[in-house]
Amino acid sequence: MPSTTTGRLRRPAALIGAALLAASVAACGSADGSSTTTPSASATASASAAAGVLGIDDPWVKAADKGMTAAFGTLVNDGDADVTITRAATEVSPMELHEMTMKDGKMVMQPKEGGIVVKAHSRATLEPGGDHLMLMNIAKPVRAGDELSFTLTFADGRTQTFTAVAKPFTGAQESYAPGHGESPMPEMSMSPAS
Repeated sequence: MPSTTTGRLRRPAALIGAALLAASVAACGSADGSSTTTPSASATASASAAAGVLGIDDPWVKAADKGMTAAFGTLVNDGDADVTITRAATEVSPMELHEMTMKDGKMVMQPKEGGIVVKAHSRATLEPGGDHLMLMNIAKPVRAGDELSFTLTFADGRTQTFTAVAKPFTGAQESYAPGHGESPMPEMSMSPAS
C-alpha cells in the first residue's frame, strides 16, 4: 500500500528532523557550554535590567476628588540583593513613602523611615493599612479608570517607571487630611472595588 509506505517514511524523517532541531537550539543556547536552563549571571542581570529593578504586580491608585490618596500593589524582587525604594514621584502630586503603625493605641500613618525595602527573592505588598505610596496633594481629581505614571527612585540611584490604574475604594476609611500622621484607621479592607 503506497500510503502506508509513505507514512512510514515520513515519520522517521520527521523524528530525525525534530531531534536535529532540538540539538541545534540547545547548542545555540550558550557560547560557554552552559545549559540553556541555567542562564549565566550576565544574561540574568541583562534580563532584570530590561524588565526593571522590581516587578510590580496589580498596581492601583485609590480614586479621589481632592486632597490625598495612595498607590498600592505588590513589589517583586527576583534579584539576589535587597532593593530599597527611597522616593516616589508622579506628575499629579508630591509624594511620600508611608507606613501604618500603632502609636499610643491607635493606628497612625507616618513617613516610612529608611524607605521601603524589598528583600532579595521576595515580595513586599503596598496596601491600605500597610506600606503605601502617598500622593500628598493631588492637583486634579483622580477618577476611576485614570492611569497614573509613577517613578520610583532606589537607594543606588536607579529609577523605574510604572503605570497604575485608579479604582474606587471604600475600605479602610483613611483620613488623608493635613495632619495625616495622627489619622486613626478604624476599619481595614484590603482590596479595591471592582
